Amino acid sequence: MKKYLYAFLITALIFVTALYIGNFFSDRKIQELKDAGNKISIDILSSETQFALLGEISCPDIKNSTLSKEMDDLGEKINYSQEKFGVDNSEVLDLKKYYSILEIKDYILTKKLKDCEEKPIPILYFYESDCPDCDREGYVLTYLREHYPELRVYSFDYNLDVSALKTLASVYGIGKKLPAIVIKNKPYTGFQTIEEIKKLLPELREASSTTQTL
Repeated sequence: MKKYLYAFLITALIFVTALYIGNFFSDRKIQELKDAGNKISIDILSSETQFALLGEISCPDIKNSTLSKEMDDLGEKINYSQEKFGVDNSEVLDLKKYYSILEIKDYILTKKLKDCEEKPIPILYFYESDCPDCDREGYVLTYLREHYPELRVYSFDYNLDVSALKTLASVYGIGKKLPAIVIKNKPYTGFQTIEEIKKLLPELREASSTTQTL
């Protein structure tokens, strides 16, 4: 009888310990996500304020602003949160929606720079998570952005439920065939190589002589 009692107590102890450890890491994960979300929310609020300020100043001031770098930093933080907490996490999805709206604002601001001698060259990039060619296209665009400083890539998760994003996709005739990019207001669907994109943008000035084929 004692043997069964000991076995029961040991089993119960293991179960309670496993439950405690599971809850501990779950609570810690949730807190980390909240901390990351709070930090990114502050950055987003800061960027929105900069948009309001930049809308009233001159072309050189816009080009010299730190907003573009901050947008890139925000994108990296959201990518990190997505990898750490999952693409379906509701709080991560909310952050992606905010960031997508910010990107659209920045894109509109960039298009206003008509009188500038030098201005950013925008590419709109639409993707979805379950799409191998979208991953390849992402690597191509990351490479190009790193080698051509004037290039500004706006990446959008096509399936995000954001009305402004759906309107943007509709304006350029982007459907469910992904990946899709928009260059000089013209949409291109399917995977595009580095060379194919460079042919569409002959004005690009390479910062590095190194190149490769993806």
